Amino acid sequence: MRRLYDHVDLRVSSLQEVTFFYETLLPVLGFGRRVEVEGWLQFEGSDHGVTAFFGITESPSHVPNENRLAFWAPSVEDVDQIAEVAMQAGALNLEGPMAYAPGYYAAFFEDPSGNRFEVCHRVQM
Repeated sequence: MRRLYDHVDLRVSSLQEVTFFYETLLPVLGFGRRVEVEGWLQFEGSDHGVTAFFGITESPSHVPNENRLAFWAPSVEDVDQIAEVAMQAGALNLEGPMAYAPGYYAAFFEDPSGNRFEVCHRVQM
């Protein structure tokens, strides 16, 4: 299957405020290789060659909104583990993990800058 996206380019109000959060969370989401890019906190997938990446940069005027980025997890247990890692890393407003509908299990949280995320496991019913 072809790749569905190339990268995430996220803004935060303070890189210093979110560095520990993303250094802790991104590796468990599959972005295990940190890349040094001036002005960015950037992690790539662990695949070799050109891979998807997740980049965070500072924008002092950043205002969080209602957008949410959701990551798929291979199992309910993975959702639980990632939610625990997010909480230990400083996630805000953690909801779940729990079953929200038949075949849909998720956890919702925010980074320290207010950006919204979800980790979910879905199965076709």
